[in-house]
Amino acid sequence: MTQKEKDTLKKIIENDIVTTEDQITILEEKVKPIAPDCSLGRLTRLEAMGEQDVNNKILDESRVKLTRLKNALLRIDKEMFGICIECEEEIGFGRMSIRPESVRCVACASNL
Repeated sequence: MTQKEKDTLKKIIENDIVTTEDQITILEEKVKPIAPDCSLGRLTRLEAMGEQDVNNKILDESRVKLTRLKNALLRIDKEMFGICIECEEEIGFGRMSIRPESVRCVACASNL
């Protein structure tokens, strides 16, 4: 991977980190407990609880993604950045620009 590609990926990672942190902040507000005295109807309360479960799942995934992005940012200047941990082939720049936290190439990731 060229230095220019790494610089491009570094900017993508930094932007993704900011976006993910913003998303986490919003989701943390959405997953706060629903007060029992809140004047919602029975169905509306169930819908709100269902939406809260979905938001909790998204929040968990966002936190994992944030950790992986921060780890990618720490690894970006290392020689093994952009190398698949399974087959040790270079991960394509296209994949890395879409998922810069990737540690597996498409072929190895699809075998999981």
